[in-house]
Amino acid sequence: MQATLLQKLTAEFIGTSLLLATVVGSGIMGVELSAGNDGVALLANAAATAGALYVLIVLFGPISGAHFNPVVTLAMRARGEMSSEAAASYIVVQVGAAIVGVVLAHAMFGVALIQPGDHVRSGGSQWLSEAVATFGLLLTILLGIRHRPAAVPALVACYIFAAYWFTASTSFANPAVTVARALTRTFAGIRPDDIPGFIVAQLVGALAALAVSHVLAGPSVEGPATSTQNQSLRPATKRVSREFSPSARR
Repeated sequence: MQATLLQKLTAEFIGTSLLLATVVGSGIMGVELSAGNDGVALLANAAATAGALYVLIVLFGPISGAHFNPVVTLAMRARGEMSSEAAASYIVVQVGAAIVGVVLAHAMFGVALIQPGDHVRSGGSQWLSEAVATFGLLLTILLGIRHRPAAVPALVACYIFAAYWFTASTSFANPAVTVARALTRTFAGIRPDDIPGFIVAQLVGALAALAVSHVLAGPSVEGPATSTQNQSLRPATKRVSREFSPSARR
């Protein structure tokens, strides 16, 4: 049975808010328990995020596609797999839900609900890191849903876990996450002034991933979407399986 737009948006809201609660909450807990060891705190943060991503993609992929990320939604729109109206609704919900997730994490740990970020994340190395992180994430999704659709939840979770460690920015790779994490001064935060550079880098990485996936795998197997088409990713029949089209991150 095809999910309604309301059901899809509800899935995106719950999934994105829980993802951000995991990112920020595990960062707080990691710092509290690591006795000043940033490596241990980052390991806890990365592991919790990857674990939550796997669960959330499995649960919400068949309903909404489990994007949780505006660049994933824009990529699906560019591939003709959803309408402009649905894509715009997804992005609004993702940004709002990400903010709710940050506030929820703060509430669970008894800290100020809104804390303008003060963690400096700026400069060429940070921007390059975000472009690379987003490129890898989106390429993982686009090639994964073409060749190994059932493995996409694990593929995305593993990629994000690795990208926490091999990128200088710790792999935000998600504009909604970037905006929301500017509202926390915790381990996961970012200065509001650094948001534009991150988002531009993420969009550049996403465009590169779209181009490369087109070269490697060809255009999407789907035709142009209509406003009533279900853009959540379904199990395969005779065509390529598209059960999951997640987002990620962080």
